[in-house]
Amino acid sequence: MARGKVQMKRIENSVHRQVTFCKRRSGLLKKAKELSVLCDAEIGVFIFSAHGKLYELATKGTMQGLIERYMKSSRGTQPEPAAIETQPDMDVKEEINMLKQEIEILQKGLRYMFGGRAAEMTLDELIELEKHLEIWIYQIRSTKMDIMFKEIQQLRNKEGILKAANQYLQDKVEENIVITNSAPITTNIPYPLTIQNEIFQY
Repeated sequence: MARGKVQMKRIENSVHRQVTFCKRRSGLLKKAKELSVLCDAEIGVFIFSAHGKLYELATKGTMQGLIERYMKSSRGTQPEPAAIETQPDMDVKEEINMLKQEIEILQKGLRYMFGGRAAEMTLDELIELEKHLEIWIYQIRSTKMDIMFKEIQQLRNKEGILKAANQYLQDKVEENIVITNSAPITTNIPYPLTIQNEIFQY
């Protein structure tokens, strides 16, 4: 069944608004991560909630690094010819270093979650781990909500089937009652019972 077109206006109900914000925010962050992986793109996303809470995602490296790169790009600075030649090698090395740092942070985070000491991690590493955990929590909650909605829909479908079956049986019972009340009483004697006078003659 196709979903109806959503009207693009502010949701008045605060509960529905918060649920929609959480679902769409996690969906946006998930899509950004997928786009980054599929197309090898660097993506930065800022989201400020209605209450002013900041949510951010940097798919590669840190948000600060992306902002600095954006500032350089927006100023329109052109690299030197020598820099152009060495740029691919530098980009590859930077990407490798960033991936190594990210893997190291995640490994430290896993050790910490399984009973390690937080003192082994720096503040920046803890912030990075917190960001990854928030993304995972959003994805888990979104998946959980989808599963719950599907289960609710299945229960509603079962309820409809049981109601239809119940109505069918009730109609059958009422039909049998009507037939029983209107049918004449029959016996196994083929003819009406008569008493012959010859029996009483001696």
